[in-house]
Amino acid sequence: MNHDFLQLILGIISGSIIIPLIILISRSFYIQVENETNVLLCRFGKLIKIYQEPGIHLCFEKILPTTQTIVVSLKKDFRRFEEIHVNDCRGTTIIIDLWIEFKILYPEKAVFQVENLEKSLQSILTSTATSILGTFEFKQILSNRNALNQKLKDEIKNETLRWGIVIDLIFISKLSLLPEVSQQLFDAVAARLEKAKADIEEVGRLDAQLLEAETSSQVAALIAEAKGQYSLSIGNAYYKLSQNPELFDAYKKLYEFSLLKPHRTVAFQGFGAEELTSMEAAMTLVTLPEESIVNNSSNQNVFGQNSVHRVMSNA
Repeated sequence: MNHDFLQLILGIISGSIIIPLIILISRSFYIQVENETNVLLCRFGKLIKIYQEPGIHLCFEKILPTTQTIVVSLKKDFRRFEEIHVNDCRGTTIIIDLWIEFKILYPEKAVFQVENLEKSLQSILTSTATSILGTFEFKQILSNRNALNQKLKDEIKNETLRWGIVIDLIFISKLSLLPEVSQQLFDAVAARLEKAKADIEEVGRLDAQLLEAETSSQVAALIAEAKGQYSLSIGNAYYKLSQNPELFDAYKKLYEFSLLKPHRTVAFQGFGAEELTSMEAAMTLVTLPEESIVNNSSNQNVFGQNSVHRVMSNA
């Protein structure tokens, strides 16, 4: 009983060791190619065969230590290169981020024609962006991103094709300025806005003054015309009144009464039948108070004395 149990345990242990070992040894004799993947078989670092068809391919040479396999993906890939410093045509430093989408068309070139694909892409993108963006102003770069993206792609596609890479898309994902340059730019924009505001206010003030002058001229012309019409209307009214003598005399009398101001004017309408006549009123003497007579006599004496004194002085 114990002997059978021991054999069972040994069989399980042997199976768990031998089966993985067999699988591991069998994998040394075949190459598995995934979809959209190529496998490069090299001997002493030299390419001898490329497996392109998806599936399992027998390769007994793979077990040799001098042989190695390189798996190359043909799927679309992307890279993002951040904070690339370039200068525009005015010398303004611009910081950009570039997004690039590509795929490997020739795996043997991508492996053997370039040593470090990542650094090579970054280097060629930096130099190309510097040379192209350096011919534009900052505002042109902001407004023409699509055209610049296409220009960058056309500029590097021939170079990357030598590496077996096809560029699908390049675009500027982010664009910024240095903090001090941004502040200077904001100050310049603020100054231009202030100037534009002052110009608009000045134009508005001049337009308002011109409109006021034109309005005053039109009002003065209308007032002058109205005054002329008023005089003409008054003349016509007097003419029509003169056609009716009784009404005209009544109007003149009312007009004379309207000129009298009760608080300032004393009106004399004549004497009554039992009062003085006009001749008697003219011959009536006006009696003055005694104080007025004394003051008049003293003034005459002073005037006489002053006259005598001036005569004697002249003598």
